[in-house]
Formats: sequence, C-alpha cells, structure tokens
Amino acid sequence: MQTTISIRLLPSEAGDTTAILGYIARLTGYKKSAVSGFHILKSSIDARGRQAYINLTLLAFINEPFHQRTPQRIAFKDVTHAATTIIIVGAGPAGLFAALRLCESGIKPLILERGKDVKARRRDLAALNKKGIVHPDSNYCFGEGGAGTYSDGKLYTRSNKRGDINRILNLFVQFGADEKILYEAHPHIGTNKLPQIITAMREQILQCGGIFLFEKKVSGFIVDDNQMKGVTTADGHTFTGNAVILATGHSARDIFQLLVNRKIQVEAKPFALGVRIEHPQALIDTIQYHTQQRGAYLPPASYSLVQQVDDRGVFSFCMCPGGIIAPAATSAGEIVVNGWSPSKRNNPFANSGMVVAVSDKDLQGLEEYPDKKQLTGPLSMMHFQQWVEQRSHTAGGGGQVAPAQRLCDFTADRVSASLPACSYIPGLNSVALKDVLPGFVAESLKQALREFGKKMKGYDTNEAVLVATESRTSSPVRIPRDPETLQHPDVKNLYPCGEGAGYAGGIISAAMDGEKIADLLAVKYS
Repeated sequence: MQTTISIRLLPSEAGDTTAILGYIARLTGYKKSAVSGFHILKSSIDARGRQAYINLTLLAFINEPFHQRTPQRIAFKDVTHAATTIIIVGAGPAGLFAALRLCESGIKPLILERGKDVKARRRDLAALNKKGIVHPDSNYCFGEGGAGTYSDGKLYTRSNKRGDINRILNLFVQFGADEKILYEAHPHIGTNKLPQIITAMREQILQCGGIFLFEKKVSGFIVDDNQMKGVTTADGHTFTGNAVILATGHSARDIFQLLVNRKIQVEAKPFALGVRIEHPQALIDTIQYHTQQRGAYLPPASYSLVQQVDDRGVFSFCMCPGGIIAPAATSAGEIVVNGWSPSKRNNPFANSGMVVAVSDKDLQGLEEYPDKKQLTGPLSMMHFQQWVEQRSHTAGGGGQVAPAQRLCDFTADRVSASLPACSYIPGLNSVALKDVLPGFVAESLKQALREFGKKMKGYDTNEAVLVATESRTSSPVRIPRDPETLQHPDVKNLYPCGEGAGYAGGIISAAMDGEKIADLLAVKYS
C-alpha cells in the first residue's frame, strides 16, 4: 500500500534515508523491512524553538515495490507552419512561458528580445561589475531570461489563484532544474544553474518551429483601427502577427514612454524603494537557529521582516542567504542594486532588500524634486524611481560605486568612518544615506530597523551595511487590460503581461501570467 505521513526530524536525520525508513516503520506499525521506499511530498524548516527541526510529508510504500517518481513531462507541437503567429516582446519568465504554452497549443511564437543570449550576456555583466560600464540593452534586467536569469531563481509565490504553480515547477524540472523544487517550501534554483535552464527552454521553442530573435529592441507599434498589427524594431525591421504579448519586464522605461507617446493608456502604480542590507551569513544563522554553529545539515538561514511605520509598510524583499549584491542599473548615471544566490548559497554574506512602500500621495509636496510636472501623470512613479537612482549615482561618486552606510550609523545619523567587507563588486562609498534617499523613505527605514532589532536580537549591528538603491522591486507603471479578454482596453490584440505590465511579482507569478494569456489566445485562435 501507499500511505502519506508527516514526520518531524532533527536536521541530521532528515538527510539519512535509514533514519527516515525507521520513522515510517514506527509510525505505521510495520516492520522496517516492509517499507520499500518513500517520496518526499513537502519539506520545510521549523526554527521557532531552541532546536531547529525539519518537517517532512512523505508518500511511503509499504508491502509493495517502490516506484521511482516520474516527473510530469509536457509535449510540444511542431508549429513551423502554424496559421497563427503571436509576437512576444520580451524573453523573461512571462514571455518564455507564454511561448512554451503557445507551442504546446499549436500556435507559433515569435519572440523579440532587446538583449543578448545568456552566453553573450555574461560578458556585459562582467564589464558592469568590474568596470562599471552599463550596456543599456544587456545587463541584469535585459537579455535572455530577463531579470530572473541572474537574480537568484527563487520560485516562491503566495498566490495560487494566478495559475497552476506545480505545472510551472514541473516545467522547470523538465528543462533541467533539481526535483527538490517540487517539494521544498521555498524552492530555489540558483543563479549558476538558471542560464542552462533558460537556454534549454529557448532550444525547445526553436525545435518546435518558433522564432527567437535577440538584439531586437522594439521602437514602435503598428496600430490600425485600434488593433495591434505588429511592431517595429530599432534596427529598422517590421514584424506582424495576429496579436502582441507585451512582456517587457519592470525596467523597460522606453516602452512605457512609447505607450504614452502613442496615447495608449498606462497608469502610475505604487511600488517600494529602499536599500539592500547585508549581514555576515554566520550572524543570521546564529540569530535564526539559536546556535553558534549552524552545522552541515541546515541550509544558510533566511528571514522575512515587516513593520508598519505611521501606516506605511516597511519590509524585507528578495532575501538571499549566502548571496551577493549585484549592480542592476539599466542606464548610465544611475545606481540600482539587487541580490542573488548560487544554488549552494555558500557565500559568506546574507543580503535582502529592505524597502518602503511608496504611493502617489508621497510625491505631493516633494520639495527636493527638480521638475514638479513629472510628479503627475501616468509616469510619475517611474520618474520618481529614476530620480532616486540618479541621486544614488551622484552620491556613489562614479561608475557603479554605490553609496553605503553601516546600519547603526544610519539609525544614529552619523557617517560611517569605514565600511565592512561587502559582496558588492563595484565598490562602496561611505555617505549619509538620509541625504540620498527621500526623507520619508529614510525615516521609515530608521524606525523599522530599530524594531527589526527587537524582533531578531543582533540584527541591528554595525557589522551590517546598507547599500542604495534597491528600487526595482516591481513596476512603477501598470498597463491596464480587460479582466475577461486580457487585452488592453483601447487597443485590441495587445496583451500586457507579467511584471512590467503590473500583473506579477516574481518568476512564478510572471510565468503563470504568460501561460494565462497564451491559454486565452489558444482558445481564441483554435
């Protein structure tokens, strides 16, 4: 028979198959020899007490042969001669999963990506890290796989209303991800493994007969009688199709401006802005696991923090255990930071975004902003975001050197005499971050960090450094769409999609949004 059981183990036991088989035998009342094997259905860590435990949900095989898990595999069709072609602008998670779903449905995707493939993209990232040179179309945000390729690969979402999470995880496994992501509570692939997975997805799309073009920056829309017919690219080419899925990501400011110029409706959207905070990983381990030595059986510890400050949310974002802070600017003259972790999460630092919610009311009366007219209209949040990034660049002093301050120095309003070791390769410049961040952001951060120090004893330490600016948490613009047809309300056959359109907040939710639109198009053109 097969039976589902839940067990609570010490970390040293959770990796010991013999120990697990023994637990199964004791809990089910059968001899150990009767248990032929098990599958892990769910795994999570409980570190609330003095001793950390691993909670496992298992499918146990008793008195019958053990069957290896057979991952679900999706079959894709040959779309070489398909009657319907859908243009997809952007090869991030939303665009890639939309394209795969179209291939599955017999529809031909034509993907236009402004950046380069993952292999060529690495050279531009090296120049960004080592020389501070920002390639506007090939960086941590733009290129094959989008921001997701080189930003950690966390596969966690709180919402299963958007689509089938397990289907997305199974597709990642089909293209090379470890099967552990199917049962871990907080699945993670790792920046070192994502490029090969993204490449495998592209090769599948090409094998099906889809079209995948790099360095094709969309510069215009072809609209006739309020219907989207196609796009033009900066190199002078024109592409037409039955519909256009706009999946450009949260940093495609030129696309937002292009929509406004064409009088295609967009809206300002609240987002969050702040800093990246980095601690020694050993310190976070000690706080979270209540021990001086994490040991070999527990992963590097993570955390999640949230605090209301005068009715304003301050929260950790994209926490990266054993991670690295990376420069994520998309234009020269701005500083943007993000974080990522390799699959083993074995770097000596832990970093996280620590951000403050920003709404349109915060832009009113912002005295230090140079052009008050920009603080109204559909691109007001985008202009505000860019302004803070440019202030950060000025404070950094040049290249991609970022302004920074020790945590306790920041809360005490004193400039740090020195800065601790940090994973951020381009380098840091010690400044007073209250002179870089908008006043309401700096003050909210100060109050929240003091409270976080009470929640996590030892968190508020001068061993920690704040690096500005973490500003690409989500899109500052929303492109509206009809809730039923998913089309733009003013332009038929234009389908805003994913993070850039304001309908997703991470790899999984963006992938599900791409599939959602592809499913609708499959019905429409069946």
